[in-house]
Amino acid sequence: MEASAAEVRTRVADIVGSRSVLRWDVRHLPYDIGGILENAADGSSPRERQAAAQIGVTGCDAAIAETGSLVLLSGEGKPRAASLLPPVHLAILQRNDLRFSMGEFFSARRDAIAAAACCTVVTGPSRTADIELTLTVGVHGPGEVIVVVGP
Repeated sequence: MEASAAEVRTRVADIVGSRSVLRWDVRHLPYDIGGILENAADGSSPRERQAAAQIGVTGCDAAIAETGSLVLLSGEGKPRAASLLPPVHLAILQRNDLRFSMGEFFSARRDAIAAAACCTVVTGPSRTADIELTLTVGVHGPGEVIVVVGP
């Protein structure tokens, strides 16, 4: 958990490093994160550029304490691909978006959920095991999920 917006930006810059980025539009990223991701691809970028991204950077509409899940409402400027396509997903959470349960989130954000194109609930990388019980992580979506919590 970072104590200031400046510390959030520093942490994000350190995590992203020199990797190519697919991000939500800057107006949907908290703490002026867009200012440090100026050369990033977004939902309006060519598909090839989006597909080549090494890390996806998104905001977060909520985090659910009860399950350790992130909730992302997609729509204009908030492409689902940013959280699902790159091998690493970096979500930026504002502390006041932490909710105890899904029920609390659904009650508080009813209108936003209804207006969203999609509601994605992320509870870490996907896990699957084939018939031989070989565990594979990140088959459907990123293999790594990182959350930076700001003030």
